[in-house]
Amino acid sequence: MSYVAIKGGGQAIAGAAAVSEYLRTEEGLGNTGAEPLAIDAILHQLRHLVDRVVSEGGVYHPRFAALAIKQSMGDTLEAAFALRAWRSTRPRLSETPPLDTSRMRLIRRISAAFKDIPGGQMLGPTPDYALRLLRLELMDESPDAFRAVARNWLEKCPEAELPDTFPKVLDALRAEGLLPPVSATRGQTAFDITREPLVFPVPRSAQLATMARAETGSLLAIAYSNMRGYGDVHPTVAELRVGYLPVMLPHPVTGELVEAGEVLITECEVVAMYEADEAGGKPVFTIGYGACFGHNEVKAISMAILDRALQKGMKDGANNPSEDPEFVLLHVDGVDSMGFASHYKMPHYVTFQSDLDRLRTTQQKSGEPA
Repeated sequence: MSYVAIKGGGQAIAGAAAVSEYLRTEEGLGNTGAEPLAIDAILHQLRHLVDRVVSEGGVYHPRFAALAIKQSMGDTLEAAFALRAWRSTRPRLSETPPLDTSRMRLIRRISAAFKDIPGGQMLGPTPDYALRLLRLELMDESPDAFRAVARNWLEKCPEAELPDTFPKVLDALRAEGLLPPVSATRGQTAFDITREPLVFPVPRSAQLATMARAETGSLLAIAYSNMRGYGDVHPTVAELRVGYLPVMLPHPVTGELVEAGEVLITECEVVAMYEADEAGGKPVFTIGYGACFGHNEVKAISMAILDRALQKGMKDGANNPSEDPEFVLLHVDGVDSMGFASHYKMPHYVTFQSDLDRLRTTQQKSGEPA
């Protein structure tokens, strides 16, 4: 799990921890009336932050993700590190079979490919269509006004009969023969990145698993490089889904699959430039896929773009960084990259002393007459 804090200088380290804890209470900022952040407040009012930490921490535990955010004072990388470290201490009790995302209990579902899709567009919770302006009235939001928001919304919310599931847009395209057939590898055991090292080349399941818990900004940056010209994936979002996916586990006695709970996920399926199918026959659209814990649409879209780019690189050779599996997969993990960057703050006395000695010797020799 990358680098961890070094040992030594115990009294100084304890002091650094103490002053961080002091600042966490805001007393250090002159706010003597500060109240501790409630976990429920973080869970519900900072839900996108919680979802990001859940996804990058690689374990679906929103409450502990909120705790990690509180503990790290909002540092998402530190919070994901803490959550992932906790996950590593948990026993593995069972494994799910591949889960069917068409069974998601949706809260949001859109398509950029079609105006009308089977089941209809469902905008759901999103700021996409609002102006990005500061709402200054929230600076002094009273508890009464805060509670009135939910009450007023529920009173005005119309009655609606939503279906339990919605059909997938890609199914309609596949039925027309516009997409390649379902991969023969679907349903096979997925690569476990928590137990097996990435030894390249790696299967697509390893690529998807690595990106699913990657740092959102890293995925976005590399995907953006592809969109801007260091690559040629300019996809159309066939379907973007946000909702609760049932988790199915085998019953310990009967072995039959039963629903053990549900997890909030974001799923994105994109279609890109067409090419000949695997048999070399008729041209079909290419596909990219992204899915991650929580409500994080930018991450799912970036993941789908990079999935398409990596598939192209594996087939035709990598012509750009975003098409190279080693480049992408070894540079998108936030915990790994944070650890490597942070380790430069740790003592490097011996190695730097060696650099000093070599430089001084080189300068002395360069000043000697020829």
